[in-house]
Amino acid sequence: MVLVSIIVSAVCLLLGGLLGFLIFRYIIKGKYNEMVTAAEKEAEVLKEKKLLEVKEKFLNKKSELEKEVQQRNQKIQQSENRLKQREISLNQRQEELGRRKQDVEQQQQRIDNEKKLLQVKQTELEKMQNQERAKLEELSGLSAEEAKARLVESLKDEARADAASIVNEIIDEAKLNANQQAKKIVIQTIQRVATETAIENSVSIFHIDNDEVKGRIIGREGRNIRALEAACGVEIVVDDTPEAIVISGFDPIRREVCRLALHQLVADGRIHPARIEEVVAKVKKQLETEVIETGKRTAIDLGVHGLHPELVRIIGKMKYRSSYGQNLLQHARETANLCAVMASELGLNPKKAKRAGLLHDIGKVPDEESELPHALYGAKIAEKFKEKADICNAIGAHHDEMEMNTLLAPIVQVCDAISGARPGARREIVEAYIKRLNDLEAIAMSYPGVTKTYAIQAGRELRVIVGADKMDDAESEKLSGEIALKIQNEMTYPGQVKITVIRETRSVAYAK
Repeated sequence: MVLVSIIVSAVCLLLGGLLGFLIFRYIIKGKYNEMVTAAEKEAEVLKEKKLLEVKEKFLNKKSELEKEVQQRNQKIQQSENRLKQREISLNQRQEELGRRKQDVEQQQQRIDNEKKLLQVKQTELEKMQNQERAKLEELSGLSAEEAKARLVESLKDEARADAASIVNEIIDEAKLNANQQAKKIVIQTIQRVATETAIENSVSIFHIDNDEVKGRIIGREGRNIRALEAACGVEIVVDDTPEAIVISGFDPIRREVCRLALHQLVADGRIHPARIEEVVAKVKKQLETEVIETGKRTAIDLGVHGLHPELVRIIGKMKYRSSYGQNLLQHARETANLCAVMASELGLNPKKAKRAGLLHDIGKVPDEESELPHALYGAKIAEKFKEKADICNAIGAHHDEMEMNTLLAPIVQVCDAISGARPGARREIVEAYIKRLNDLEAIAMSYPGVTKTYAIQAGRELRVIVGADKMDDAESEKLSGEIALKIQNEMTYPGQVKITVIRETRSVAYAK
């Protein structure tokens, strides 16, 4: 019984499982069919949507292409219109050119006819002139060439006589005004003073005994050299140059402070930032004292007394300043001496002139920058320190930036130019200097009758030697004026050039 029960239970279980499987399969198949149907519908919807989108894009592209074609057609139409207008314009121009060409041909025909008529009249005029000339030659007994030569000679003689008369009148007038002319000549032609000139550069060289000192000056990681540059306001260049250090800076006083400080530091041997600042401060005080002493010595040497202490200090600062390569203090001393000499020649006060000449460039060494030109700023400084009005005017007017009120002003102006323009005072490129001398000699040699030329006095004088048999004294005087005028018109040069024409006759005999 138990076995039968088990078998029946197993059969029932098997039948139940089979029935469940069939029911599950039926349910799954139904869902699958529903899903397939739903997918087919969705695919149909998507297909229709895509077809609509494609149609829409096609229509949009079609409309865009139609617009583009329309625009191109419009451009083509506009181009055709422009071409038609140009064609019409060209046709009109061609017609105008045709008319003008016809007018030109007519005018050319008229000109040709007038030329022929003019030639006929010219021939008739020449015949009449020849007849008149023959009659004149018959009446005078001279040929036309002989009469022309006599007329030219008479005109030459008359011109020479008139020129000699005018020269004599000018000389007589100059003699009558001798005093006034002498003053002008002294001012314009005073000789240049030749002195040695110290050329200042933008760098200074500090010499050392050996290259080991360079490392001590630089310091650990460059701290010493940075401290020295910051304290002095310069740039120190330590490179491969043997036994030398370059100090670079636009201010000569700063370079001098740095040079003296380096000298003391190297001599002492203790080089570190604190010591550097101490030594630089000490050197600045020493240099300030030296500047004042230099100003005092300069004033005493020139005999200029009663200067304000600040003006004395400014004069001392000029020692460390250059202008176009010329030391400013040397230039001021030179100008002061020239002013004194010129004032004495003119009968003026030489002490005042020397004072004005010494102070004329104080505006170039200001303690603070000014937008004024150095002449006007110098006059302002002089007025501030109670200098007299004529001295201030001479300082401010020496570059024509102020109206000249006294005779001191033109004297200072001329002496300033003399000191700056004399040979050797300021830098000049050697090639340009040699070229100027060669040009001077070449200009003189271009005249007929000149045998030799020499440019001397650094180009301030040109000596021209002429042949005694090729020109007389009057022609040699005329030649010097012509050469001077040509040099003045064709060349650029400082100051003035004196042209001396030498004509001499030498007779040589031998006693045996």
